[in-house]
Amino acid sequence: MFAKNEERLMAVQVVHQLPGRLRFRCGALKYLGHVESELLQGLRQHQHIGQVDLNTITGSLLVLFDRDHINSETVAEMIENHLNTFALLAYEKQRAQYSNVEVKERRLQDESFVDIAKRVAISAGSLAVFGLARTLRGHGMMGWRRILLAPPALVSIGLSIPIFQSGWESLRTTKRPNADTLTSTAVITALLTGRSLSALVTILLADIAEMMTAYTMENTRKAIGDMLSIGDEDVLVVTAEGHLVQKPVTQVDIGEVVSVQTGDKIAVDGIVTDGEAYIDESPITGEYFPVRKAAGEPVYAGTILRSGQVRAEVTHVGDDTTVARIVYMVENALSRKAQIQTFADRFSARLIPVNFGLAAVIFAITRNVNRALSMMIIDFSCGVRLSTATALSACIHNAARNGVLIKGGNFVEALAEADSLILDKTGTITEGKPRVTSIHTTEHCSEKELLQLAAAAEEESSHPLAHAVLEQVRQSGHAIPEHGLVEVVAGRGLWTTVNGERIILGNRKYMQECGVALDDLRSEIRSLEQKGEIIIYAARDQQFLGVIGIHDAVKPSMKKALNRLRNLGFDDVRLLTGDIAFQAEKMAARMHMDDFGAELMPEDKVKTLLAMQANGSRVVMIGDGINDAPALAYADVGIAIGNTRTDVAIESANVTITNDDPLLIPSTIQLARNTMSTVRDNFRLVVGINAMGIVLSAVGWLPVVWGSVLHNSSTILVVLNSGRLLFQDFKRRVLL
Repeated sequence: MFAKNEERLMAVQVVHQLPGRLRFRCGALKYLGHVESELLQGLRQHQHIGQVDLNTITGSLLVLFDRDHINSETVAEMIENHLNTFALLAYEKQRAQYSNVEVKERRLQDESFVDIAKRVAISAGSLAVFGLARTLRGHGMMGWRRILLAPPALVSIGLSIPIFQSGWESLRTTKRPNADTLTSTAVITALLTGRSLSALVTILLADIAEMMTAYTMENTRKAIGDMLSIGDEDVLVVTAEGHLVQKPVTQVDIGEVVSVQTGDKIAVDGIVTDGEAYIDESPITGEYFPVRKAAGEPVYAGTILRSGQVRAEVTHVGDDTTVARIVYMVENALSRKAQIQTFADRFSARLIPVNFGLAAVIFAITRNVNRALSMMIIDFSCGVRLSTATALSACIHNAARNGVLIKGGNFVEALAEADSLILDKTGTITEGKPRVTSIHTTEHCSEKELLQLAAAAEEESSHPLAHAVLEQVRQSGHAIPEHGLVEVVAGRGLWTTVNGERIILGNRKYMQECGVALDDLRSEIRSLEQKGEIIIYAARDQQFLGVIGIHDAVKPSMKKALNRLRNLGFDDVRLLTGDIAFQAEKMAARMHMDDFGAELMPEDKVKTLLAMQANGSRVVMIGDGINDAPALAYADVGIAIGNTRTDVAIESANVTITNDDPLLIPSTIQLARNTMSTVRDNFRLVVGINAMGIVLSAVGWLPVVWGSVLHNSSTILVVLNSGRLLFQDFKRRVLL
């Protein structure tokens, strides 16, 4: 039932071949109808490609080509590379389509645990009182008016109003019954046949199961909120006269100016209008170094001002802040529902009509209302749906409590199925706390001047290597010269202007692209490479100035984390970095990796990742969220750890590890696998217990009340089983 036998979405297969004619099949083509013209235009531009026809229904592509100038292998490779550029669109469409369910169910996220607990208390108290009084004993269909106006019936109807509304809404909007439609029918039938106590039992046990699920979800929201808490409930608002007034954060309006002092936790999103400060953004980004903020730069709720003082104009408050957006993405993104959760919803939806059909058949054969009623009381949907939602929520809650933010149930499932791993180097494998260890200059520049020019280019950068250069300049007491705008070339380097001259910083390849001759300092550079230092090359216009050697130590627990991932079955571990081949090879050997790629642009990392996915691998990408954003987005699961920017941490990564501990990676994957195992166990329990109940009810051996007890008790059992994930030891040792 749970096996993943479908072909990989981006896998391209040749299904028919003739000279000059190829027919391909690719699952992604079924989801790319909305960009058909763009897709075909890109292929038809090739001078040796003739006719191209796409069938999005079957997912096939017919290509006619000039076989005198191009062979079939080249055509196949070109088609695969071209389709990979549409991979994200195909994945998004596939997830959105699969997430569409046939029925509309109640969202437990919208129901308060306290409200459900009140309903449980009312139904339990009513059942105790009316059960002792036995007020409805002996009533039948003839007294239906009196029965429906009796106190137990009125209580049952009052408690069932949300269930009635949900059941009717599903019928009205989707033309299909949902679990609440089934429950509503069972409750109404029980009331009309004088079984108000049976109706109360059904409502009570169903509410207990929903209460436990709501409790798990509410605690998940609280765990995430605590991890990303904005802290202070009051803020200092600057009035028009320049006075400071203390106001509750809930009463702060957009456009007002707030004052933040050293040690304060910022409670709003805003733009700095005055002052300068160093702000710790690690609570939401994992950034190790406090970030310098000055006028015109953004600040975020949940971050801490370590030194200095700023005034900031409020841009977002409450649910619109960065923190609230993260929580919202975790809880509410429909496209991020796990496939197994969607399967549970569909499984439930398709079995509900079966319950109605069984009830009709049993009544037609036996003319016994009790047996027919049992067919509607005993159903599979509640246990399957609630236990799956509880398990995924409990997993996310447990992870959040330990500093890992998983942004949706689908990523829990993807983590559990992953078997391949790609890692960035700087800030991911290494500590992200680099320091300058060597400076070598040519005759055209002094050490002081080289540092000053490098600092001018790096001043506005948040990259860890930039922090190392800036820290060295501060410690040396050198002034940073005025400079122009900084132009960043992703994966290569950057440049700016100082006194009208172009200052270039970057790797060897970037220097060569800029026409800089690197004839000097060959022995010094070779020495730095042998020591494993990261080398920053510097030039003025096209004149080579020197190199800066930076050492960034490997995180102490990274090797142990990779060993644990190996034990979990990750059999393809690769290093992809923008650093030179020598350094990449040395790091890959030290970490016992299977392969490595060096001097890569961000798009090069994506190509490698897509090639692995096309071969059937389920890939986890771990990066620092800066130059790795495309790869984080394309991976089955993107994990941001270390030095990540706020926008990348929110939009690109699917999992964010806030305290920069690599050992949390295998722990998270172990938790995800335990979660999926629990979900599968719950399916078996629900199907087995309720199938037995239906058989016993059909032959008349299980009374209606006990049928309700059996069904709802099985639901409570599997919800409790899912709830165990809340208490799993997150950092337990990964077993072989």
